[in-house]
Amino acid sequence: MRRGTWANELSGPIDPLRNLFPNNKVDSDVTPNHVFDASTDITRRGGAAAPGRTTSRAVNGQQGDGGAAATGGEPPFRSSSEELVNNWKKLGSEGSFELDVVPAFERLTSDAISKTAFGSNYEQGKQLFECQAEQLQIVFQSYESAYIPGARYLPTKANKRLNYLDVEIRTILRGMIKKREEAIKLGGVCNHDLLSLLVDSNLRESQENTNMKNGGMSVDDIVEECKVFYFAGRETTSDLLIWTLVLLSMHHEWQERAREEVPMVLYEVLRLYPPFSMLIRHTDKATKLGEINLPQGVLVGLPVLSLHHDREIWGEDAEEFNPARFSGGVANAAKGKASFFTFGWGPRICIGQQFALLEAKIAVTMILQHFSFELSPTYVHSPYSLVTIQPQFGAPIVFHKL
Repeated sequence: MRRGTWANELSGPIDPLRNLFPNNKVDSDVTPNHVFDASTDITRRGGAAAPGRTTSRAVNGQQGDGGAAATGGEPPFRSSSEELVNNWKKLGSEGSFELDVVPAFERLTSDAISKTAFGSNYEQGKQLFECQAEQLQIVFQSYESAYIPGARYLPTKANKRLNYLDVEIRTILRGMIKKREEAIKLGGVCNHDLLSLLVDSNLRESQENTNMKNGGMSVDDIVEECKVFYFAGRETTSDLLIWTLVLLSMHHEWQERAREEVPMVLYEVLRLYPPFSMLIRHTDKATKLGEINLPQGVLVGLPVLSLHHDREIWGEDAEEFNPARFSGGVANAAKGKASFFTFGWGPRICIGQQFALLEAKIAVTMILQHFSFELSPTYVHSPYSLVTIQPQFGAPIVFHKL
């Protein structure tokens, strides 16, 4: 398979998520579905979530519109986008201003996932985000050192700090979970945020299966769910918004069209800059893919970035920004129906897919209603793959008020 020249710009470790979420079982969403059996016990009960897998019945029941915490039919993160736009409108005395959108969108998506998943705002979740950000920084610093087998178990300064941060995160989340459990047990109304739904469903499942050893999830299981939702809910949508504004700044002709065709633009951004350059999945049983025999228990790498830039699949303009390729829908955009899998594929397709797309549509639509924009002269195009694909030197953009 041809690897596009654009993909060669990227560098970085493939799967550092394992260091942040060591208890997560890596599962599948590759076709054919039997490679990654959706009926495993950990999937049925929820278990520790990983990007691209399903979780408990409380969460699965809320996938449809991406607004698990919505009341009155309006996604709770709409107010986050409104606040962002209102703050931007106050910037610049003569109708124009320059802004690095990276921290702005990180704050937006942090606030959105906090409200939707946990019923809190950004300030309340700030400590969690800071702990996870520091964890990530330490993990990537470790990649600059020579690899020593078993080094993660040595009492180094970095390992001690990682353990401390993990305890902090677990303490915060355990406190949140305990408060929700106590409120629900006392007869309080279950809120519609993800954590409340998860706790309420788990309590009911435990009560219904009092004689079963595995009735409901443990607190540790719920903590693992929350850790991933906090991280993925912020990072991936933030990257989608950043690259959307960068590409629309590069292609002004699409700014006007994007006001009517936001979904096509978002799909094309996700094709060119998928949050994860590769997905790592685990075979639940021995299987055969084409001429390749895969034994049980091996890891399979799915090169998302390479496939999304392959000319044999997407045509000669595979390296170009062309949202019109999605005018007939995702299924008809490429030669293969399973060629676009930014959110994974199969029974464990990313549970946050609709959430991310809805949040991004609302934010981009609001921004386009109030601003036109272009890249700052200081912008340096340097996509860099850390956990997700990010602009290495930020994304400074010049905005003009409409």
